[in-house]
Amino acid sequence: MSEGVPYWPHAPMHCFDERGIYMVTAATYQKQWLFNSPEKLSMLRDMLFKYADQFEWRLQAWAVLNNHYHFVAVSPADASTLKSMLSRLHEYSAKKLNRMEGVSGRKVWHNYWETRVTHQTSYFARLRYVHQNPVHHGVVENASNYEWCSQAWLERNADRSFVNTLGRFKTDRISVRDDF
Repeated sequence: MSEGVPYWPHAPMHCFDERGIYMVTAATYQKQWLFNSPEKLSMLRDMLFKYADQFEWRLQAWAVLNNHYHFVAVSPADASTLKSMLSRLHEYSAKKLNRMEGVSGRKVWHNYWETRVTHQTSYFARLRYVHQNPVHHGVVENASNYEWCSQAWLERNADRSFVNTLGRFKTDRISVRDDF
């Protein structure tokens, strides 16, 4: 632990000191299945796209599920904007979700975790992990059939050889908070 940096055991440290590629996971409060309809999932996915674009984070992979989401993105020159981007995403998605359900002041988001990806093998494994996350959670058998993840987008936009290569990467050794 760095000198002068307080340790807080109940929240992850968010250290954005370098431009790079990051994997982010965020969870709903108490792992509640709050995004439990196509309309709510689409709202969250579209807001993720909007704020990633607004803060100049280039999404490489994403998966939005009932109680959490993951994404892999390339940061802008100032990686510290991730905190602002996620604050805005969480604030506005919570307010909109609560309005949709006629609920006032409900806490929607718990926290988020980020990892800076520094090796190509780790990058490819994390891309595959996020693209395949709906399969990992048993939501669908084929991730390209899940509208709220990037697998179908990958298959439409990437070279077939890259899609095939990515499909061979192992994800079982990735340390991701994903016990949802």
